[in-house]
Amino acid sequence: MRRKLAAGNWKMNGTPAMLAGVGALDADAGCEVLLCPPATLIAQMTDHAKGRITVGGQDCHPLAGGAHTGDIAASMLKDAGATYVILGHSERRADHGETNATVSAKTLAAWDAGLTAIVCIGETLETREAGRTLDLIGTQLAGSVPDGATAAGLVIAYEPVWAIGTGKVPTLEQIAEVHDFIRAALETRFGAEGTGTRVLYGGSVKPSNAAGIFAVPNVDGALVGGASLAAEDFNGIIGALAKA
Repeated sequence: MRRKLAAGNWKMNGTPAMLAGVGALDADAGCEVLLCPPATLIAQMTDHAKGRITVGGQDCHPLAGGAHTGDIAASMLKDAGATYVILGHSERRADHGETNATVSAKTLAAWDAGLTAIVCIGETLETREAGRTLDLIGTQLAGSVPDGATAAGLVIAYEPVWAIGTGKVPTLEQIAEVHDFIRAALETRFGAEGTGTRVLYGGSVKPSNAAGIFAVPNVDGALVGGASLAAEDFNGIIGALAKA
């Protein structure tokens, strides 16, 4: 059985004052709860989490160290208390020009540091309307995930770009189609490890729509943006996942 995962991505939000809400999260609901704050808060959040929830980073450099001003190495995230790192988010791909090869290199760096990589993939509205969603998903999955993936070291997050922060959500049939495709691709490439790899959905997940999304086969949880900033909202999603 794949353990359900509710992952929160705080993006470029968060101050020490917000960490008080970490203790209000329902960490005993029966699923894994993960928060990925800005790097400046990882160590402090780890202290607040007290082992009840897991903590992750939002990006890492593909190299272990060196003259890379403003970047952070995977080993530094690990040292600060992170156990996961989000890689290849659509905002990184768009804002920083990250390619599938870049994401693959960062994933290897995460694994070398002992982190679980949450690799993000997803189509734009233009791709969706052109009927090329599965082609793109297949290309991103093949190019962004290195060989040797294990269920313990990899999580896939499917986030249709056009649904992130827009309030728009794909139909449950569309979500099912993509998640089934991802599962089949993982199993074809990685066998039993692909069967055990968790696949999350992300894109305007809210307490009001979470239960329906989590009822879709091969949806093992969610990567949540804005709704993870407030404990009350995130708890609604955590509760729905625990009941799925």
